[in-house]
Amino acid sequence: MSGEQKAKAKAEQAKGKLKESTGRAVGNEQMTAEGRAEQAKGDARQAKEKIKDTLKD
Repeated sequence: MSGEQKAKAKAEQAKGKLKESTGRAVGNEQMTAEGRAEQAKGDARQAKEKIKDTLKD
């Protein structure tokens, strides 16, 4: 996985986790859902890069 894409995936996951936690703490369902969506986007980016690395070899 390229370093740049890996960093983007981790950043999206961390941002989503923070947003989800904040949403839960303040009782904001929309923020919680947005946080989960950002985490999923980061997970998808990470999975895509892993597949690309696997196909390269």
